[in-house]
Amino acid sequence: MKDLFSNNNIQPAESPSVGGNSAAKDKLETLRKQLHEHNYNYYVLSQPTISDIDFDALMQQLAELEKEYPEFYDPNSPTMRVGSDINKNFVQVQHRYPMLSLQNTYTEEEIADFFNRVKRSLNEDFEIVCELKFDGTSISLVYENGRLSQAITRGDGKQGDDVTANVRTVRNIPLVLKGDNIPGYVEVRGEILMPWSVFEELNRERE
Repeated sequence: MKDLFSNNNIQPAESPSVGGNSAAKDKLETLRKQLHEHNYNYYVLSQPTISDIDFDALMQQLAELEKEYPEFYDPNSPTMRVGSDINKNFVQVQHRYPMLSLQNTYTEEEIADFFNRVKRSLNEDFEIVCELKFDGTSISLVYENGRLSQAITRGDGKQGDDVTANVRTVRNIPLVLKGDNIPGYVEVRGEILMPWSVFEELNRERE
């Protein structure tokens, strides 16, 4: 994050005293909300509104409060993105809906057949958006009440590996959805990928 602002406004972490645990809970929720917003601005919008120093200070405040008040544990806290306690003994879980792969097509006729099938099913006008296909790891992100509750690999299409702990470390995957009127259950499917530049940098670090 760019050093856009000084850290003059960041106060040292203090244990809330007024109102006891209620004040601590409010402070924790406020810090988590602020840090989620800063992560979104930086990793999604590429428009940081806080310096690295200020961000780290807020994160430190949150980490200290969470350590002092473990009863307010939140698996989607920004602090959960940091660390190496990742479970590699994955548990197999069922997909709520089958997670199927897309079929390849190589001719104009096959594309036309696909278009006509969709048109008959929808019975209304629609647009087609084309984009380059990234070859990554297929993932299903489950959000309940706007919060990431589970991340599942494709597996065999009927069941996959629960990789929630790993996915929480991917900073441009939101742990909490933004906006109003978010459905109680949302499932987002796509690909997790690593650009070649990041892959090469990782290899250099391991040398």
